[in-house]
Amino acid sequence: MVEAAETRVVTGEGGAGSAGAGTGVRLPLLDVLRGVAILGTLMSNVWIFAGPGAEWGVLSGNAATSAGADSSTLAGAVETVFRSLANGKFLSMLTILFGVGLAIQFRSAAQRGQPWPGRYKWRALFLFTEGTVHFVLVFAWDVLMGYAVVALLVAWLLTRSARAQRVTWIATGALHLAAMTLLTTALLFASGGATGGGPDTDTDAVTLYAEGGYAEQVAFRLSHAVVLRMEPVLSFALLVFLFLLGVQLFRAGAFQNDAAGRRIRRRLAGWGLGVGLPLTTLAVLGGPGLFLLERYVTAPVLAVGYLGLIGMVMDRVRHPGPLTSALTSVGRTALSCYVLQNVLAMLTCYGIGLGLASRWADSGPWWVMGLWAVLCLVLVTGASLWLRRFEHGPLESMQKRLLRR
Repeated sequence: MVEAAETRVVTGEGGAGSAGAGTGVRLPLLDVLRGVAILGTLMSNVWIFAGPGAEWGVLSGNAATSAGADSSTLAGAVETVFRSLANGKFLSMLTILFGVGLAIQFRSAAQRGQPWPGRYKWRALFLFTEGTVHFVLVFAWDVLMGYAVVALLVAWLLTRSARAQRVTWIATGALHLAAMTLLTTALLFASGGATGGGPDTDTDAVTLYAEGGYAEQVAFRLSHAVVLRMEPVLSFALLVFLFLLGVQLFRAGAFQNDAAGRRIRRRLAGWGLGVGLPLTTLAVLGGPGLFLLERYVTAPVLAVGYLGLIGMVMDRVRHPGPLTSALTSVGRTALSCYVLQNVLAMLTCYGIGLGLASRWADSGPWWVMGLWAVLCLVLVTGASLWLRRFEHGPLESMQKRLLRR
């Protein structure tokens, strides 16, 4: 996600290169995929901002999964589909793409004869710092902090043997699947097999985000940091697995514009959608009690299908149009767009801004989906206009300046 402008590999001669051995060919598909993943992540997160109690409300009973919507009505059915297509899927896609970016930088360092991880440690430190600031000031469910930690581990793994990487990949996948299965079983037994929702949302948190001041919200996130930071811990094995999956896909040529790359993308779409859609449907129909399986097990499978499907669509694009250009712009400014979308959602939904989450709490899901569409339009327009004058996004430029020192 945040490896914007890393869709190229620098050749050993120092010029602009590619994923191939000094072929000088750019991989534009990666920019488009990153753009889709950024906007898709907002497709999930917008429900958190719009829900009562925001981030804390999710943990205390406000359903964050598609299974929490009432599908007996038209509005509920649309909400269920909207949320189930996004929940965890684009986050998994972002994670895979981050692994791709890491593989690109590793190959670039090898071609240049530079030590590894070398300066990448400072890139990870910047990411962790930015994620910490983002967590404190904007959004408790930040992903950047977890990505930074996992990136350091995977960066080290890339210096190990192919067998060690493969064993780690399989082991983390199996560990994650076992953990999610056990946790889901425990939750179902603890609730007596019921699939209904959890306890009511904490009223203090609802009041805080609807009426409280900004300083109070920051203090709340800090005082509840251990609980609010549980997702990266819970999904740590999955993050490592998806990082390594991205590495493997890049090395296999899944993003290359050639016959082999197109064949891989067709397989990804076939297997990912063919397996992921039925599993996601079953998890959603199973109710909130299966939310861990929906977000952390079926979502990564469907994300692989999304990667393949988008790749197949792009394979048929001969002359990129406005949509492709817009997604590319978001992809090239991914870090900046990720932070900006959460800032805009915060100012739109919380009481410190427009307060729409409380004002329109009883208006159904339509305004939330509309808000997502409006924010997407703002992001693609802003990114496109910015790149007319600058080569990189604002946060990307800051990162590059700091890492040059």
